[in-house]
Amino acid sequence: MSEGGIPSGVPKGWVRVRLDEVAEVRLGRQRSPKNHSGTQMRPYLRAANVDWNGLKLDDVKEMNFTDDEVAVYGLKKGDIVLSEASGSASEVGKPAIWNDQIPNCCLQNTLIRVRSYGVDPQYLLHFLRSEAMRGAFVEHSRGVGIHHIGAARLAAWQVPVPPLKEQRRIVAALEEQLSRLDAAAGSAAQVRSKLLAYKASREREIVPSPQAGAAEQPLPGEWRMVRLSDISHSSGYGTSTKCGYDGAGGAVLRIPNIQSGTINTADLKYALDADLDLDAYKVSAGDLLVVRTNGSRDLIGRVAVSREDTDYAFASYLIRFKIKTDDAFPDWVSRILSTRPWRQLIESAAASTAGQYNLNLKKLGSLPIPLPPLEEQRSLTVALDEIDASVRRLTSAVDDASLKGEALRRSLLAEAFAGRLIPQDPADEPADALLDRIRAECEAAGATKSRRRSPRRAPAQRKRTPDTAPVPDAPPPPPADAPALATATQPTLDLEIPS
Repeated sequence: MSEGGIPSGVPKGWVRVRLDEVAEVRLGRQRSPKNHSGTQMRPYLRAANVDWNGLKLDDVKEMNFTDDEVAVYGLKKGDIVLSEASGSASEVGKPAIWNDQIPNCCLQNTLIRVRSYGVDPQYLLHFLRSEAMRGAFVEHSRGVGIHHIGAARLAAWQVPVPPLKEQRRIVAALEEQLSRLDAAAGSAAQVRSKLLAYKASREREIVPSPQAGAAEQPLPGEWRMVRLSDISHSSGYGTSTKCGYDGAGGAVLRIPNIQSGTINTADLKYALDADLDLDAYKVSAGDLLVVRTNGSRDLIGRVAVSREDTDYAFASYLIRFKIKTDDAFPDWVSRILSTRPWRQLIESAAASTAGQYNLNLKKLGSLPIPLPPLEEQRSLTVALDEIDASVRRLTSAVDDASLKGEALRRSLLAEAFAGRLIPQDPADEPADALLDRIRAECEAAGATKSRRRSPRRAPAQRKRTPDTAPVPDAPPPPPADAPALATATQPTLDLEIPS
């Protein structure tokens, strides 16, 4: 028994083999300027076309592939394509299956093609997806910054192979159960969307539209529209001193410390220069900090209000506005800047340079701020806080249900490839017979010359038995980090959106 709770061997009638013993594993063709045009332009898939839910074919590029290259890099129905590399660890090895959606389609070298010699392609798809989901591919990837699984490493991947009829029963059982989890995930996405719409609707009842560009704003009662700079004593950028976790100087607030409208000090860095005077940058009660630069547009303009005088300075990635508290309640200003209409203003004002979105003092200072009387600002801030808390609570419940669904998905897949999802049929032809046919067909077609051989023993010579353990460089079996199917239940969403 392995550490993860999955037998180190395989069930009776199964075998464990390298992937390249049951499928051709090939990296796609590299892009080259000479192929950007030509007389044989053909569509090709790249990593951007592969999604966890299947293939995304709304943006398929073309490059020149000769007929001979199509024979090598072309796609056929039932081929599986996997993401060969990614800067995001969770995306490495993400697979999808090809069903001849586009004629004469090929693949680029950001993808690896797996073409089965006789194992059910849907069975292979579910197995490879299971490996990707549990992070096995990234654990065995190479590279700094970009994680590469590589065709050779994938070719050596250990695959549990049941009898062919059992493969098909496993696929049918998985797809029945996974379709229910997919429906639950879709419901969760709809609930999240409705919660965002509900929050925006409630905020519009409280906060007038900024109506950018209008000279006069239709405001209720004693309200007035001012600029952010009008209600600030001063504003400015933070310190650009170098910081580190082991710095000997003062603490410096950075972008990660600006969270949900407040300052979170769980991840502080300190100035490396212990003698540097940071008093001019120290954050006081009522100061409004705004994220001015980020690679994500969604994070630009994120705000936080300091609840007290601190010894923390703030970094140059942030802008500080010292609010005139006789005119404006800092939390009111923060809530205004976090509503959807103001988020749209901020995002549209952000300039993009080299992949970074940037705001400056002038653009932020010119943002319109609706200003009711001070006491009304306080009471309306409380109302906005209650709306935000209600939406956060419901969103958290949706997220919890989604996490349980993903845990159940991993458990289903682990059970399937350990031979515990469905009962076995002793009348099924054992997997050894299937492998013998695959080997014979490949040898007849001359495939054994092109397949990568083990340095110890060729596939045709390797002895296979039902309880063969993985080779030393094989990836670990799936961990038992999900509830057993006997006790797991499908999560349900029992949420009520406030009216």
